[in-house]
Parts: sequence; structure tokens; C-alpha cells
Amino acid sequence: MLTDKDPLLPQQKLLIIYFVAVLLFFAIFAIVFVIAFQRRKNKFLKERYEAERRYQRELADSKIEIQEQTLKNIAWELHDNVGQLLSVANIQLNILMNSAPAAYHSQIKETKGVIQDSVQEIRSLSKVLNNEVVLQNGLVASLRVELDRFRRLGYLDVSLKVTGDIIPINSATEIIIFRILQEFLSNVIKHARASKLFVLLEYSENSLDISAMDDGIGFDTTVKSHSSGMVTMKSRADLVKADFSLVSEIGKGTQLVLKYPYKKHYDER
Repeated sequence: MLTDKDPLLPQQKLLIIYFVAVLLFFAIFAIVFVIAFQRRKNKFLKERYEAERRYQRELADSKIEIQEQTLKNIAWELHDNVGQLLSVANIQLNILMNSAPAAYHSQIKETKGVIQDSVQEIRSLSKVLNNEVVLQNGLVASLRVELDRFRRLGYLDVSLKVTGDIIPINSATEIIIFRILQEFLSNVIKHARASKLFVLLEYSENSLDISAMDDGIGFDTTVKSHSSGMVTMKSRADLVKADFSLVSEIGKGTQLVLKYPYKKHYDER
């Protein structure tokens, strides 16, 4: 039996202390290793997530750039080629007017009026398709041109209201917001069977709040649609970090709500 004076007792104490110290060292080492590994893993996941976000943004930017270039080409074709052809047709009608019997003059004048209206519509359409014109005119002016074009078609009672002091925003962002509204307006004409369309732009201190609504037939938002319009509008809104929603109910029309926060967008760039 060991006593306090036994020489082995201090050695046993030292052995126990050494064993505990070794265990403690390995425990600390394991903890530090796990923490370091977790940090590196988190860093890797974050970098991969950021790389994926950059890739998706670059992909979206490329798609939009291609779309904008396509729209610009269409605008040029409409303005330069189709517009020129209609102008030539109008000149030929003027020549025909001089040689045709008086009985046909009223019909020729009516045809000339239709051609002149067509030329005006083509010019208006080319303006809202060409992103350079949209950049030059700005969001509000471009939207007015588009709504005036809808108004001349005679299908809708169109109205626009702008409140607050207009705050200049990034030109590329203005184009994207305008394209979202343009897509919505196009869908109203094609599908809504509406008689009224109202668009509201509210410039507040921190955000641009946009609402566009019609009194058309509406649709069930829970039913998956084969149309890419809603997907396109949503992806464009995500690109500029805007909150987007489309609310509709059968028989009660459709409303688009878009909230573009100035500060949030610029802080996260």
C-alpha cells in the first residue's frame, strides 16, 4: 500500500497530469482543426455562391444585351426600311391622285391617311424598341410614348400618374424597368381584354414604387403558364434588385407592383 512518503506517488501524479495535458492538447487541436476546417469550408461555399451569382448575373446581362440589340435592329428595320416603303407608297398615291378620276380621290385620300397613321405608329414603336432612344428620353418620357401609342390604337382608356420629384436613376436600370412595364402592357393588349389601364409611378425618398393595373378578365396565378412573360419580368426585376409581384384574379383584372429601392441597389453593387 502506498503512503504519502512513497517515492512513486509524485511520479503517478506527474503521469496523470501529463496524460491529462496530452488529452487537453489533442482536444484543443481537434477543436482548432474543426473550426479552421469549417471556416475554410464556409469560405469555399461563400466563394462558390458568389461565383455562381456572378455567373448568373453575367448570363442575365448577356441575355438582356442580346435582347436589346435585337430590339434595336428591329427598330432600325421598322424606321429605315418599312417606314421608307410606306413613304414611297404615299408618294405614289400623290402621283396617282393627279391622274385618277375625281370619283376615286376620296378613297385615295383615305388610303393616304391610313399610310400616314402607319408611318406615325412605326416611328413611335421604333422609339420604344430602341434602347438608345429610351436612354435619351428617360423612363417617364418613354413610358408616355408607349402609352400614347396604346391610346391611339383605341382599345384602351389609358392613364398615367407620376407623383413626387423624379429622381434620376441608372440608365441601364431605367431600361430594364421600362422593359418590365412594356412586357406587362403588351400582355394587357394580347390577353387581358381590358377596357382601362392605369399606371402609377411614385418617386419617394428611398424607392420608386410602380403600379400598373387593368380591369381585364384576369387569370389564375396558381396555374402554371406556358408564357415566358412573367418569368422574363421577374428575372429582370431580380437583376436590378427590385421587389416584383403580379396579382390577378379571374374577372377582376391584373396588377403589377414593382418596388425599386435606390439605396439598397447602390449599397449592394
